[in-house]
Amino acid sequence: MTTIGLLVNPAAGRDIRRLTGGASVVDDYAKRRVAECVLDGLTVAGDRLEVLVMPDRTGIADHAVAEAPEEIDASTLEMPVEETATDTRRAAAAFRDAVDVAVVLGGDGTTRDAALELGDVPLVAVSTGTNTVVPSAVDGTVAGAAAALVATDAVPAEAVTTRHGMVEARAETPTGERRLTGLAAVEVSAKSFVGTRALLDPSDLRGGVVSRARPGDIGLPAVAGGLESLAPDERGGVALRLADPEDASRSVRSIVAPGVTATIGVASAERLGPNDAVTFDVPDGVIGADGERELELTDATVELTPVSDGPRLVDIDAVLETGAAAGCFDMTDSLIEDE
Repeated sequence: MTTIGLLVNPAAGRDIRRLTGGASVVDDYAKRRVAECVLDGLTVAGDRLEVLVMPDRTGIADHAVAEAPEEIDASTLEMPVEETATDTRRAAAAFRDAVDVAVVLGGDGTTRDAALELGDVPLVAVSTGTNTVVPSAVDGTVAGAAAALVATDAVPAEAVTTRHGMVEARAETPTGERRLTGLAAVEVSAKSFVGTRALLDPSDLRGGVVSRARPGDIGLPAVAGGLESLAPDERGGVALRLADPEDASRSVRSIVAPGVTATIGVASAERLGPNDAVTFDVPDGVIGADGERELELTDATVELTPVSDGPRLVDIDAVLETGAAAGCFDMTDSLIEDE
């Protein structure tokens, strides 16, 4: 039977960046409703489908299973729940050899954690997070329909998926090597502690590398996108070194977080080819990924490298257009037979 993996991160879309920026918070009720919509959208395929749902302690997964349409055989994965990013990675690892398509509800951090474990499984990324450069702000029903058409081979995955880039960070520190992976960006911050993890003050940013650059993105990819464009499926990246706007050769107005815009000074912007590395000296600071501070570093040298083997993302619009052209939504014959 065709199997879909459904992963809902209960912690997504409710961190301090949304509270301080004044943007809306995505609560558990909203996530339950999106999950229900995904399951309803899966019925578009017309086949009986199995759905494996990542368990959680908020009741989102149990509610989704209980409210699943009768055409869907839904159940929760058997796995421990820690209420950390480990849950996402553990569920994605279980999906790798068990599902035909994974639907992930969260932000860039959730999508990144899932992508690191999913391998070649096509990924439908739906935005319910805070930093949402990569996931699509799309109705769950639409996302579910797209997932079903790809999973059942009604639409060939090769025609509607693209490989998104990522950014690898390797830090040489007095105590050894540390590593971090970003999906849309890895940022270097002058803040010396992780704290709430959120990168809130743009004046703290020293720079970083992005795997995509568009002015409509959020955070460092938006800063880069104000200067040049880098499509999500283009190979390579852009390295930015930032400065005070009064001292910088260029400045851009950017969306740095939900509800927050700022003028950012850019000392340099360098286009990088795939696997081209740049280095930052970090006497005292933090390396972040996709808008979240992750690694506290002292007297470190950090090497940032754009790589091309990121997640295999499903283009939802392309799936539905291809499906319509192939007659996937045309029920005329079946209605005539019923008569």
